[in-house]
Amino acid sequence: MASVTYEHVTKRFGDVVAVNDLDIRIEDKEFLVFVGPSGCGKTTSLRLLAGLEEITEGNIYIGDRLVNDVPPKDRDIAMVFQSYALYPHMSVYENMAFGLKLRKTPKKEIRRRVQEAARILGIEDLLDRKPKQLSGGQRQRVAVGRAIVREPHVFLMDEPLSNLDAKLRVQARAEISKLHQRLGTTFVYVTHDQVEAMTMGTRIAVMNAGVLQQIDTPQNLYDYPTNLFVAGFIGSPAMNFFDATLVERDGQVRVETKDFLIPIPENRQETYRPHLGKEVILGIRPEDVHDPEYAPPGIQQARVKARVTVTELMGNEVIVYLETDHHEFLGRFDPRTGARVGSAIDATMDLDRMHIFDRQTELAIR
Repeated sequence: MASVTYEHVTKRFGDVVAVNDLDIRIEDKEFLVFVGPSGCGKTTSLRLLAGLEEITEGNIYIGDRLVNDVPPKDRDIAMVFQSYALYPHMSVYENMAFGLKLRKTPKKEIRRRVQEAARILGIEDLLDRKPKQLSGGQRQRVAVGRAIVREPHVFLMDEPLSNLDAKLRVQARAEISKLHQRLGTTFVYVTHDQVEAMTMGTRIAVMNAGVLQQIDTPQNLYDYPTNLFVAGFIGSPAMNFFDATLVERDGQVRVETKDFLIPIPENRQETYRPHLGKEVILGIRPEDVHDPEYAPPGIQQARVKARVTVTELMGNEVIVYLETDHHEFLGRFDPRTGARVGSAIDATMDLDRMHIFDRQTELAIR
């Protein structure tokens, strides 16, 4: 098993900087997820680690070994691609064994590894089938199995679930997480889906425009986003944002928008007092906006008068679209809510869960 280190790694394609000064260490046996929108540099970062792209600047280590000039086949990694890339004329067994045959692994050892991987993935009865006879989920398992038989130091996965339907994606997420625990190997995973990232990664590296924005545990990314981009990207539905100013009223620091004025909790007054008069962005997640009748007990709350424009019943909750004169925002209400389209409501905001960002730098004020 092995750790992975990106040491000030940059990748340029002509004048385009795809990855800019990436500097992180992935610990042995960790499950690290690169996440971000299309074109953010996450797949390029993975391809640099795999040796499929040349590094422009910096170094990459697998364990203590510098691999900048090591061919992909000698890096002791295995990669699962988005397309699965199975050979259509080969059986499942032959697909899984192919890489080992190229390395002249003994037949007995190949059979042992393939059968063990098939057992782990629950595809023992599919070994004689061709890829065209498999469902999307089964093909995905075969692609993962082909990587497992390599017994690599590092698994690389590039959006391996993107071709699956929604229900199968949920199942496959759990299977890959269990696989990581069972194998005890370092996993580096790329996805644009923040739900996948939050549910699978021990840590998440959020990227945008080639730059690492924040790397942390899923819960810390959710609770303490370092900037406006991370706050808006992590969480579904996305965080609500309001243009605002920090002001002082009656000796108390407050957040003032064009539509409402809400107090800062007492334990955070001194944090924001040095920023009085500054233009900021107030952020609050939809799950922290409630129907006042069903707001959680004991929260510090402020009520905002709003109109209901759309409701989406989800069974266990109702997504409610709200608007004031100058803002639109979402709440995740208790399914017992009486909120109806066209009605007025005093939406309740949980003040302990609000975030404030400097409008100019877009960094969180903490």
